[in-house]
Amino acid sequence: MSRFAAVDLGASSGRVMVGELGDGLSLTETHRFANGPVRVHDTLHWDILGLHREILYGLRLAGPARSIGIDSWAIDYGLIDARGALIGNPVHYRDARTTGVRERVLADIGSADMYDISGLQFLPFNTVYQLLADQLADAETMLLIPDLLSYWLTGEIGAELTNASTTGLLDVRTQNWAYPLMDRLGLPPGLLPPLRVPGDSERLRPEVAEDIGWAGTVTAVASHDTASAVAAVPTTYPDFAYISCGTWSLAGVELRVPVLTAESREAGFTNEAGIDGTVRYLRNVMGLWLLQESLRAWGQPELGPLLAAAAQAPPFAALVNPDTPIFLPPGDMPARIAAECRRTGQEPPGDLPGFVRCVLESLALGHRMAIRQAIELSGQRVNTIHLVGGGSRNALLCQLTADACGLPVVAGPTEATALGNVLVQARAAGEIGGLPEMRALVAATQNLTYYEPRGEDWAEAEARIHR
Repeated sequence: MSRFAAVDLGASSGRVMVGELGDGLSLTETHRFANGPVRVHDTLHWDILGLHREILYGLRLAGPARSIGIDSWAIDYGLIDARGALIGNPVHYRDARTTGVRERVLADIGSADMYDISGLQFLPFNTVYQLLADQLADAETMLLIPDLLSYWLTGEIGAELTNASTTGLLDVRTQNWAYPLMDRLGLPPGLLPPLRVPGDSERLRPEVAEDIGWAGTVTAVASHDTASAVAAVPTTYPDFAYISCGTWSLAGVELRVPVLTAESREAGFTNEAGIDGTVRYLRNVMGLWLLQESLRAWGQPELGPLLAAAAQAPPFAALVNPDTPIFLPPGDMPARIAAECRRTGQEPPGDLPGFVRCVLESLALGHRMAIRQAIELSGQRVNTIHLVGGGSRNALLCQLTADACGLPVVAGPTEATALGNVLVQARAAGEIGGLPEMRALVAATQNLTYYEPRGEDWAEAEARIHR
């Protein structure tokens, strides 16, 4: 039985898990910890040193493993000075410092040129816009979050490809840094570290090995958590769409070549790197963030009874577009949902189950629009949607997504990201073959739930959220 340690960092929590590969594939959580933003002088930060401490503790608990893989959310980074020291805590992507930066860049460079180079959806917090809003005078290197943590474990600097593809600074065709674009933007070209691909590995620093109690390597996995999750989609057939559903929903299809048309750009689709030369053609949908922030505003009531009551609430009583910009920052989410309902001429939900129903139906509609457009714009054939990640535990959301999309939904695995992390490590160690074998193993060993569409007409509901 081969053991691999997966460090999986989400936007609200992190965990260290041990994957064991032998006759089957299993995961055991050894340590889970909170990951929340910290506001200091009106700037929202990540507690990166706290995350590093928790990772070391989790690796001590995990015990010896063949290697360690680290994945996290995309876009955010730390800056390293000439001495190799971190310059301040990384800033959270929900911070307001990039306000107006995207608009200035697109006015200068042109949206068509930007999209033709990077193939990315123009999200206001993309790395390129954050760098332009940052103080770079003392910065020697920019390291995305998994690369920064890997640097502290190994002492080696690099940028893993799947995460680098989310920055807006990677050439989507050549899969190399877009240095001419950096020059046009006035960003120092030396700021970007050498690229590495999933499977590359480095030894742990001796002092780190002593700290955790065992020596080993850090293997570059598909370090963007969605790339790891898509690698673990449990299918043996190519005609699928995926939704990696958690704080965000990343909904799309897997391709071999990017889609860089004007229609794709205007629809807000992104072309991000997957493993083995694949393209994750997807759109970001706001995701369960709306529900998470609502629960926080309500004092964290138990979710199970709320979901049961929401399932019995009247359908389509109130709907919002989940990607409305007012929903992006932290704060009183129910108040913003109610305000958006009133703005669009709807009566806001009258109770908590009604709010939950509104959020989940609205998110299902977001999934519907993203999947349908991904199929139309790419020409990819789809007969099944695989919904992976934490959202796969939400039976109501999964059923609503099947209904809204008019396609069967296969829900699970919940820990798709950690599984993809482990499987890339296992492949680097020679324990398993390529992507088809990895996915077949997930399909054969993980618990999956199937949802058939109930034939409801969601066209009128979709029209309502575009008012």
